[in-house]
Amino acid sequence: MAYRRLLLPLTGTASGEAALQTALMVARIWHSHVHCMHVRVDARDVAPLAGEGLSGAMIEEMMAATERESGDRASRVRELFDRFVDGKDVVIATTAESANKADAATLSFESVAGREEDLVAQQSRLYDLAVVPHTEAGEDVSSSDALHAILFDSGRPVLIAPQQPPQTIGTRVCCAWNGTAESAAAIAASLPWLHHAEAVQLLHSTAYHRRGPNVQGMLSYLRWHGIKAETREFQPISKDVGAGLLAAATDFDADLLCMGAYSHSRLRQLILGGVTRHVLEHAAIPVLMCR
Repeated sequence: MAYRRLLLPLTGTASGEAALQTALMVARIWHSHVHCMHVRVDARDVAPLAGEGLSGAMIEEMMAATERESGDRASRVRELFDRFVDGKDVVIATTAESANKADAATLSFESVAGREEDLVAQQSRLYDLAVVPHTEAGEDVSSSDALHAILFDSGRPVLIAPQQPPQTIGTRVCCAWNGTAESAAAIAASLPWLHHAEAVQLLHSTAYHRRGPNVQGMLSYLRWHGIKAETREFQPISKDVGAGLLAAATDFDADLLCMGAYSHSRLRQLILGGVTRHVLEHAAIPVLMCR
């Protein structure tokens, strides 16, 4: 079992470039393919404004301006992709046959028009893993439509890339366990990484646990898969479970954290805060999440 096909919703930001580098690192480990998809705004989405009292001429001008801006942004993203692959030991592949023949990391690029949250969620269902850029500095995590669309609507795991490309990924892996279906799904999705890793640690805490099997049950599950792991009980920092979780991962020198997302409702965590929100905002290493 391996991650053969990765989807990267690509943006023209610094975080987007870091995600591209992270995705390529993953692809080189698994000899997999990264499909970079940039979603342009569809100018036809402006048409419903006709019901807002705008004239036909005004709407046409808005559609034309949207089309120009969207095209310019798509060109910048394509230029970023071309600069990134220039001089690197990667193969551009557009079919499964050409990618399989390469026996190496392969990349492709596509620019499509539509609603980003709809397209990335739907297309992610055809991939083993989606790699999503970290939110930009100062941005609210709730603004990442692609991330939440994949988490809630794709049925696939998401790898959130850090703002700075990591030096390594998947050599020392921490798994957050709290007994929930979400954390179980994350660990199941991370099994290839756990087999690949040099060291694995299960992080658990009384303050983090929900109704479900305890950490010894998950430890036994991993043994059935031939994976040796150690356990560590972490403590919240200033009553913040997410901060305690990230501190424990740092103590382990982890270069990958696997965890379930939004055991509580997304709305509750976005308004009041929560473990998922804290990790999404503050993690400096790649984080694999499942919902």
